[in-house]
Amino acid sequence: LAELARDGLIYSRVGKGTFVSEPKIDQQLKTLSGFSQEISTRGSKPSSRVLEAKCEPASADIAPRLRISAHTEIVHLVRVRLADGMPLAVEAVYLPHDLCPNLLRHDFSTESLYDVLEREYGYRLTRAEQTIEAALASPRELGLLQLVPPAPVLVMERLTFTDQDRLIEYVQSVYRGDRYKFRAALAARPEGQSSQ
Repeated sequence: LAELARDGLIYSRVGKGTFVSEPKIDQQLKTLSGFSQEISTRGSKPSSRVLEAKCEPASADIAPRLRISAHTEIVHLVRVRLADGMPLAVEAVYLPHDLCPNLLRHDFSTESLYDVLEREYGYRLTRAEQTIEAALASPRELGLLQLVPPAPVLVMERLTFTDQDRLIEYVQSVYRGDRYKFRAALAARPEGQSSQ
């Protein structure tokens, strides 16, 4: 069983048992899309459990990531993201409040943040800068994602920009390593360019 789990063919849920794994979600790293869109595209039903939704002053850690002054008002939204009821990720989103006033009147347990930003505020989200690294799930993440320790996770950070090149969002996401993989398409360097 340990070998099957290590190969990602089975998974365990605390207090529930061991189950055969679905194929991993294979997310392409070439188009900018949100969780809801990615899951819907694969024929599953996305949903969210909102853990936090509040306005607060930007901390000394978050402010530079959003390229704003410390203590500037931001929107802080933390959700567990689910597909067909299975928790796949824990996502913390930070947005400058002045770019999306009254954002929290929306129900982000059912609504897509990106859809709201485009539909209600008129933002076209056109590019993002993203980093991904491997880690072990923290005790909190183990509980929220229903994982058995030690459990690998993929930690993603994303900066999202509008078509006006305005930084609108900083996201910290933790994805289940047993259910997610990211794919990138790479092209050869054009001839004549030196490698460093």
